[in-house]
Amino acid sequence: MMIIMRSDASQQEISQVVERVEANGLQAHVSTGAERTVIGAIGDGRPVQRDLFTLLPGVDRVVPISRPYKLTSREFKAEDSIFPLNGVQVGGQGIVIIAGPCSVESRSQVLEVAHAVREAGAHALRGGVFKPRTSPYSFQGLGQEGLEYLAEARQQTGLPIVTEVMREEQIPLLTHYVDVLQVGARNMQNFALLHAVGESKHPTLLKRGLSATVEELLMAAEYILSHGNRRVMLCERGIRTFETSTRNTTDINAIPVLKSLTHLPVLLDPSHSTGNWNYVSAIGRAGIAAGADGLIVEVHPHPEQALSDGGQSLKPERFAELVRQTQAIAEAVGRFVYPAANHVKP
Repeated sequence: MMIIMRSDASQQEISQVVERVEANGLQAHVSTGAERTVIGAIGDGRPVQRDLFTLLPGVDRVVPISRPYKLTSREFKAEDSIFPLNGVQVGGQGIVIIAGPCSVESRSQVLEVAHAVREAGAHALRGGVFKPRTSPYSFQGLGQEGLEYLAEARQQTGLPIVTEVMREEQIPLLTHYVDVLQVGARNMQNFALLHAVGESKHPTLLKRGLSATVEELLMAAEYILSHGNRRVMLCERGIRTFETSTRNTTDINAIPVLKSLTHLPVLLDPSHSTGNWNYVSAIGRAGIAAGADGLIVEVHPHPEQALSDGGQSLKPERFAELVRQTQAIAEAVGRFVYPAANHVKP
């Protein structure tokens, strides 16, 4: 349920409500808006008497949340969630672009692509160092060596780092190096990992599972938010259908649907959703037109030599053109793309 405080409620009155929530075996999640504070009282599904809270000082009203996901819903928080990432705001009217190689392959490769995407207008650098691959014989990533290359790239370009976490025990190492943890499609319902990512309080990009519904994606995000980690981005990356002409089927519908159901920022991954660089720009443009808050795009200076997903990676010049197109579409729908990240000299 939501306990909606009066606009003039004092901090003492808010604290008193939180204490009452916790005394009844519920979790209290406080959301402070521009006009008033909302306290989410989250339990295990058993009914809770609203009268326990309605008569407390400072309480305006108590409203049940009808959806199975609570903290992620617009019922709990009507306005968009916005949080900073290296000088830009994720969510709201601005659009962010994350770009880089599928896998960190070498120091020279990641530095080359980092400089290229920054010059083109990217706001963050993606790069995998622990790779979940279908075949155990495929390239599995460079691990900590790759993290050190990414850290050097951040030092030289000013781009924050996004990389995938696969296991709970990797979180301390990754949070030491990277700015955003990515939970990949295959781990969207790895609930132990979701709990651990939530406990880390680290900014998180959560990708939709291969066959997951929108509600299942939001329930996965609920695991992370339930630990007080509110800096979460959702990512549509294509779903598995009967169609074989592309790697996955891009669910453009999911973008406006998610925007209507949740306050969390929603990004689109046009690389994985198509699996073919020829279609990446078109689907990226469509995602922005549909309301996405950003894109995450695979870029490689030499995709024909890539150790993973070269066929869906844009060359830097094609990525630069996509950024220009994204700026034009954003303007057409009353939004804007943030300027490129500032250059930080080593």
